[in-house]
Amino acid sequence: MNGWLLAAGITASGVAAVHMAAGHRDVVRPLLSCALADEPRRVLHAVWHMVTVDLVLSAAALVYLALSHDTSATAPMAWFVAAHFAAYTVAFLVVTLSVGWPKPLLRLPQWILLLPVAVLTAAGAV
Repeated sequence: MNGWLLAAGITASGVAAVHMAAGHRDVVRPLLSCALADEPRRVLHAVWHMVTVDLVLSAAALVYLALSHDTSATAPMAWFVAAHFAAYTVAFLVVTLSVGWPKPLLRLPQWILLLPVAVLTAAGAV
C-alpha cells in the first residue's frame, strides 16, 4: 500500500465532496438563477458537472493506485493526476491574482484544496 497516494485519494475525495456541496450552493444555484443567456448558462452548468465527475474519478483512481500492488503504470498515472491537480491549482491562482481583488488568495480559495492533492500525489509517485 502507498500511504502518500492513499492520503491523496482521501484528500481528493474531500475536495470532491466540498465541490459538490459548497459548489452547488455558492456557484450552481446563483448561476442557474442569473440573467445570463440560456446556452452559456447551461454550458457552464455542464462544465461544473464535468469537474465533479473529474474530481470523483481522480479520487477513485488515487485510492485504487494506493491499494494496488506496485505496477509499472502506478507512477506514470500518479504523476498525471499530480500534474492535473497542479494545473487546477495554477488556473485558480492565475485567475484570482489577475483580478486585482484585496486578499485575492482567500477570495477564491479552491487552490488551497487542490494543492495538497498535487503534493501528496507527487510524493506517492516517487
